[in-house]
Amino acid sequence: MTETKKGSALSHVLAAALVSVAVLAPAAAEAAGKLTYFTWSGYELPEFHQGFLAAHPDGVEVSTFGDDDDAFTKVKAGFRPDVAHPCYDKIARWNKEGLLQPIEIARIANWEKIFPVFRDLPDIQAGPGKVWMVPWDWGNTSILYRTDLVDKPEASWNLLWNPAYAGRMATIDAVHDTPVVAALLSGVSPFDMTAAEMDKVADKLREQRPLLSSYTTDMTSVEQSLASGELVAAMTWNASAVALKKQGVPVEFMKPKEGMLTWACGFVMLKDSANVDLAYDFINARLDPSSGKKLIEDYGYGASTATAFAEVPKETLENLQLPADPDAALKTTVFTGPMKQADELAKMFEKVKAGG
Repeated sequence: MTETKKGSALSHVLAAALVSVAVLAPAAAEAAGKLTYFTWSGYELPEFHQGFLAAHPDGVEVSTFGDDDDAFTKVKAGFRPDVAHPCYDKIARWNKEGLLQPIEIARIANWEKIFPVFRDLPDIQAGPGKVWMVPWDWGNTSILYRTDLVDKPEASWNLLWNPAYAGRMATIDAVHDTPVVAALLSGVSPFDMTAAEMDKVADKLREQRPLLSSYTTDMTSVEQSLASGELVAAMTWNASAVALKKQGVPVEFMKPKEGMLTWACGFVMLKDSANVDLAYDFINARLDPSSGKKLIEDYGYGASTATAFAEVPKETLENLQLPADPDAALKTTVFTGPMKQADELAKMFEKVKAGG
């Protein structure tokens, strides 16, 4: 695995080409009477919205993104799906650009089944009876490591800074992941930094850079490299731990003493959506308990609704180390909310990755 090189001329050309192709998708889907859905790879599966497909066969046109920054860049450049699937900490950023329209709570059938901790998130509130995002999934980010190749590690994010494993570790290429951990290890609040504190975080990231095999959001490659032993530890999401354990790979998803990172994502409706009624049908189908059950059992992520958890056997939740009450998880983890210096932090992170 090689370090991601963002900013090369080729990457800019490819990005422009992808945006050009993506912009055509909504127009084609609108002509065909289809909903356009923009989501993370792996979240497009039809099993997650069976109720919608029963009413609207072949009714979804899907485009995928690699991370939140990729999604935001494409939408800002003109790509206009009906429904997108960003994470909570990015909602203010999308709103600042005027990309969203409010969602009417009265039209969300299972709204009251969503855990209050997610229904009440400050940045999703859009006025009485309206929200900017309908929460759907939540999960943890931590270190997934090979128990046979890492010798009794301390339960700490410091493992990804351990020179003993230089060249055999990877981390997530996203500003709300690796820089947040660097801040925690530096004794700095990740979500509101002074200039001096950001310099401190930059130094921590520079310390880590030569030890890494890669910065990446390609979890499939990370999982393959952990399975082969090319990597011994990597920052991943719950799903990677579930996938490798199913394959019999000896891995453990760490509970760092500094706290796992907990995130929440959901559905937003883009401004000037051409298929508003279809969008509500789609979101409602995604909140069906069967959809959340599949999310939990297949990926090890938490669904936003209590009804989905009620469908999953207790022993399954225990094996996934997934508490049925997200409030319990949030008491021992770090919730990744909005970052006041997100743009500055992103520029700093890019500079560090480039060797600066």
